[in-house]
Amino acid sequence: MSELVRTELLAKAFGAVTAVRDFTAAIDRGEFVALMGPSGSGKSTALHLIAGLEQPTGGRVIYEGNDLTGLDEDALALWRRNSIGLVFQAFHLIPTLSALENVALPLYPQAVPPAERRRRATSKLEMVGLSDRTTHRPSRLSGGEQQRVAVARALIGDPGLILADEPTGNLDSETGAAILTLFHRLRDKAGVAVVIVTHDHDIAATADRIIRMKDGEIVDA
Repeated sequence: MSELVRTELLAKAFGAVTAVRDFTAAIDRGEFVALMGPSGSGKSTALHLIAGLEQPTGGRVIYEGNDLTGLDEDALALWRRNSIGLVFQAFHLIPTLSALENVALPLYPQAVPPAERRRRATSKLEMVGLSDRTTHRPSRLSGGEQQRVAVARALIGDPGLILADEPTGNLDSETGAAILTLFHRLRDKAGVAVVIVTHDHDIAATADRIIRMKDGEIVDA
């Protein structure tokens, strides 16, 4: 496998509090990595730094050989849209839109024609096993189905990297296992790299590698 993303001495401080310090790690294409640590260890902040959702106070993020340090918000948003998929514990679906419309939403700023938006969104919903739920609004979907819609939306740009922050935290164990299986299938069939923040040791046990954090630092990788 070849390297996809690398962080070098990544740091983030919020005032006098340092949330992440000297975070140096590399993720290969097609690698499944679990990021673990107690609450307050900095793992979610580290994930947000990799995603460009937080600006680091030190260090660098390098994706496919390109240094993301110093990019403005518009450039980072464009990079996220074209390169990564984000999945969170909260589903962040728009309640007035159907499953298909929620999945297609990231395509609107790209002026993708309606027919192509529908084709691509339908394909992603089929990928996550929701081809029979395209017209359903979030209120008519179970929690697991809503999370699968969120995963489909994260996949709409065919990213090389999925960053997931406690994606099974609001789900029962059976549904959480189904979401985890989906991530592994993406890794195995599409070569997508997955970094998942989790407290669940059973989930971490299925990863290729575990990065453990404590007090903002990597203690085991």
